[in-house]
Amino acid sequence: MYVKIESERLRYLRYNQQKLRAEEYIHLRDAIAKNADTAEIGNSVILPSSYVGSPRHMQEYIQDAMTFVREYGRPCLFITFTCNPKWQEITSLLLPGQNAIHRHDITARVFKQKLKSLISFITKLHVFGPTRCWMYSVEWQKRGLPHAHILIWFVDKIRAEDIDSLISAEIPDPSTDQLLFDIVTTNMIHGPCGILNRSSPCMVDGKCTKRFPKDFINDTVTHIDGYPIYRRRSTENGGQSFIKTISNADIDIDNRWVVPYSPLLSKTFNAHINVESCSSVKNIKYICKYVNKGSDMAVFRIENTNVNAPPLNENDEITNYQIGRYISSNEAVWRIFGFQIHERDPAVIHLAVHLENGQRVYFTDDTALDRAINPPKTTLTEFFELCNRADAFGAFAQTLLYSEVPRYFTWAQSKKWMPRKKGTPVDACPGLFKSNNLGRVYTVNPRQTECFYLRLLLVNVTGPL
Repeated sequence: MYVKIESERLRYLRYNQQKLRAEEYIHLRDAIAKNADTAEIGNSVILPSSYVGSPRHMQEYIQDAMTFVREYGRPCLFITFTCNPKWQEITSLLLPGQNAIHRHDITARVFKQKLKSLISFITKLHVFGPTRCWMYSVEWQKRGLPHAHILIWFVDKIRAEDIDSLISAEIPDPSTDQLLFDIVTTNMIHGPCGILNRSSPCMVDGKCTKRFPKDFINDTVTHIDGYPIYRRRSTENGGQSFIKTISNADIDIDNRWVVPYSPLLSKTFNAHINVESCSSVKNIKYICKYVNKGSDMAVFRIENTNVNAPPLNENDEITNYQIGRYISSNEAVWRIFGFQIHERDPAVIHLAVHLENGQRVYFTDDTALDRAINPPKTTLTEFFELCNRADAFGAFAQTLLYSEVPRYFTWAQSKKWMPRKKGTPVDACPGLFKSNNLGRVYTVNPRQTECFYLRLLLVNVTGPL
């Protein structure tokens, strides 16, 4: 059903590309002056970033995540939250003989509520401390269960001495916490794999892709360029173990097989919740890409060797997306329900950057002439107008960087920057309020030298006038 819905939406985008096209204003103006055919301007098949799940959409979220990093530094926690098909909220609604895979509608609704509760638990109840910002992306495993990748930024960064109080990679002592022991041994044990189980899905070329089993270590060690090495004590040094039966064989499982977790989150949500401290991860851009990588895709094509066959359109982004994406049953139900795949807080406002008469224009054959005569307003052109205002708001805007404007002004439907009316009052400008919103200036290829250096000025110099 969802594939039909998606096909109709993509068909709308494809058929409207002939009428709704985009081109830089200066090119459109020159084409109109030369009496060029407007049907040949900006004519390409693209899948816009407004389409959720498209490559352009995922790239936008990667850049937004890096905006958080630019403003607040590295994230503090990287959490992977996986749906548990044995949650009571799911099993209690199943009919006799049914499993969670038979009722994707129940699984999707329950996981959505659990995910919402987890985010609120961390960001509103501040169980780990006050938070600055957060973001998550929902993905689906091949077996259909959803999981969410979550990044959390705290006001106070996690110190090395605090890691053991937040994250554990050890089996709990059943004599002191039987509930946590049951949850961890059920949800947080990897494999086992290797020589104990060479048919494990994580095995590639005879090695575990997750690098299990880990080594024993008596104390947590942090690194400047990676995840911490969490404490994993052997049974001789106070660690715990238990017996797990696999293929009618009893295997002794110790701390080397434990996936890092938060005892508080595990006891609260009873699921596989992998928690990593990433305050010391050097390649933070990799994490931001991983969180927003999207679902698996695979593309292959059979070409017609007939010389008379019509040529293939290599730039047909819609077709490339359709033949490559994989949609599981649970993802289809999730999208039919209209649940969000990405969420974040605070909002990131995208800011245009272009040379004079270089703004992007959306036009049809009937409106091309009017668009050429009346250049459209952009966040950049209106930033200049805002700084030129002869009032207190204009004077205050001249003290701001371009990327700081969304904190104090909102981009209205009238295509103007309007003073915010909610938030924290700004003492330097009565009647103006400050929000947590962030601004992100679009990147520019260094080969576009003039526009590239304009962007450098905008992100480093306050008040363009």
